[in-house]
Amino acid sequence: MDNLIALLVAAPLLGAAVLLLGGRRLDAVGQWVGTVFAAASFVIGLVLFADMLGKEADDRTLTQHLFSWIPVGGFQADVAFRVDQLSMTFVLLITGVGSLIHLYSVGYMEHDERRRRFFGYLNLFLAAMLLLVLADNYLLLYVGWEGVGLASYLLIGFWQHKPSAATAAKKAFLVNRVGDVGLSIAIMLMFTTFGTFAFGPLLGTQEKPGLAGDATEGQLTAIALMLLLAACGKSAQVPLQSWLGDAMEGPTPVSALIHAATMVTAGVYLIVRSAAIFNAAPDAQLVVTVVGAVTLLFGAIVGCAKDDIKKALAGSTMSQIGYMVLAAGLGPIGYAFAIMHLVTHGFFKAGLFLGAGSVMHGMNDEVDMRKYGGLRKYMPITFVTFGLGYLAIIGFPGLSGFFSKDKIIEAAFAKGGAEGWILGGCALLGAAITAYYMTRVMLMTFFGEERWKNQPTRSPEAPSAEPAAEHHGEHGEPHPHESPKVMTAPMIVLAVGSVFAGGFFSIGERFVHWLEPVTGFEHGHPPVSALTVTLSTVAVMILGVAVAYAQYGRRPVPVVAPRGSLLTRAARRDLFQDDFNHVVLVRGGEHLTRSLVYVDHTLVDGVVNGTAASVGGLSGRMRKLQNGFARSYAVSMFGGAAVLIAATLLMRAV
Repeated sequence: MDNLIALLVAAPLLGAAVLLLGGRRLDAVGQWVGTVFAAASFVIGLVLFADMLGKEADDRTLTQHLFSWIPVGGFQADVAFRVDQLSMTFVLLITGVGSLIHLYSVGYMEHDERRRRFFGYLNLFLAAMLLLVLADNYLLLYVGWEGVGLASYLLIGFWQHKPSAATAAKKAFLVNRVGDVGLSIAIMLMFTTFGTFAFGPLLGTQEKPGLAGDATEGQLTAIALMLLLAACGKSAQVPLQSWLGDAMEGPTPVSALIHAATMVTAGVYLIVRSAAIFNAAPDAQLVVTVVGAVTLLFGAIVGCAKDDIKKALAGSTMSQIGYMVLAAGLGPIGYAFAIMHLVTHGFFKAGLFLGAGSVMHGMNDEVDMRKYGGLRKYMPITFVTFGLGYLAIIGFPGLSGFFSKDKIIEAAFAKGGAEGWILGGCALLGAAITAYYMTRVMLMTFFGEERWKNQPTRSPEAPSAEPAAEHHGEHGEPHPHESPKVMTAPMIVLAVGSVFAGGFFSIGERFVHWLEPVTGFEHGHPPVSALTVTLSTVAVMILGVAVAYAQYGRRPVPVVAPRGSLLTRAARRDLFQDDFNHVVLVRGGEHLTRSLVYVDHTLVDGVVNGTAASVGGLSGRMRKLQNGFARSYAVSMFGGAAVLIAATLLMRAV
């Protein structure tokens, strides 16, 4: 079975090569070629998963060594893969949800002339993400990490004829480069500290600790903080979150792929995979929890004010990843719950994004929820599947999100002391805000009056969120309709996962026990009972729903957004994150550059040029002594001899 591991990456990578190099002869079938290669990787993953289940829990790690990549003296880097419980969880999520998104894209991109290239990019994205989670060392992980960044750039900017899409792609690429610097520094520190960056000797196992336990706390804290910086970039956590909302400029299937099962989960994987390092660096763990708590509130507040349905869901993604990062920062108490919420989130968030795409498909690609309303009777399948995803994400009792989010909130309180109360309080507040903004999305889209009627016809020359006339119909008054079966079938499958996955994982704590050999697990002792936490979570969820219903369910929704409060206006501008970046990073960088240039010109160049001028002037004066006249040389010799005689006599006298 070990020999099958490389095929997980090879299948979508081969699909990308075939589609991107095959030329126009594949235009008619390219979408199916890409889908088949993605599905093939999922089937291989299922075979490996079945083989793992047949083994003892402590004997489920599979490795495959392909070749020595960089064998240079003491520096050894191999192309080797590792499948254990953690990486297998990601493999099934990436390939399973990824295959459904491929299938959905067959219908969504039906009329796009460049769909062959689009599916090639999707396959490349899957291959890079699989390489990231299957790598057996941090250097190979870095290759997958950069591959994900490249593929996301190509997909976000796929409709590059739109300036907003091209700008969003560049923004995502540049912001992620900041995080990538953190990962590269962390890898360098690992090698200089431990002499290796391979997972086995560095991280060890639950029974046999690795080299990470031999370093000082300061060294491990530095490495862990650099890993956190990398995670902030890929998982859109504060302060590197600004790219996520703009990434909605890509086609909707891209949004579902990036926000549900692949790119934004990479940072969470990196932290949990590096558990041995973070466990020995408590200060870094504290920073992780703070970043997660701040981000879950930041994203939730932003999601409350967005009228663009995809950007509202983007804020939701930022917030939900914040929950996962918070849980990962709690250590062995929260690692398993972070991954559990990551998996359930993969189901309901992918379903929500595909549902949003289905709504846009039937609404001439309109993204403004204020121009929706009453769509449930025109799109019954979309309404039901989107509604189940909505109930899951707000933590409705019995659905997936309820089980995974409730465990994170409970683990946060179990941290104990003031820290536990603060983190648990932030998580509870985030649950209330989540219920509010998702209820707002649900009501504005599927309930109320049909505000899309008698709307001014969009000019064919006017830019749309996604090229409507090229894809889903003519410009003009929308005529809502259900999406084709090739789009609704993946939505139904994801809705089933949104309903049942969390409960299935929670039976007998089977998901916790599944990951325990890799991540470890400790039962926390919260200052309040688990039942109290559960009741509190349900109570704040009901409160959020009630407030949203009072504002958007009982009153007509204006087509034009009102001015709103100061907080609302700030949230519409993403809490001024771009303004902050512009002032601190762009202008700050300009001033720093000017200062460095000034120092270089005045100090560095001054010293160098001054030294050169001094030497030149002195040599010019010394050169005058060498005039070629014998009498001058004789006088010099006489003078030198006189000086030596005088010095000798003086020394004798003393």
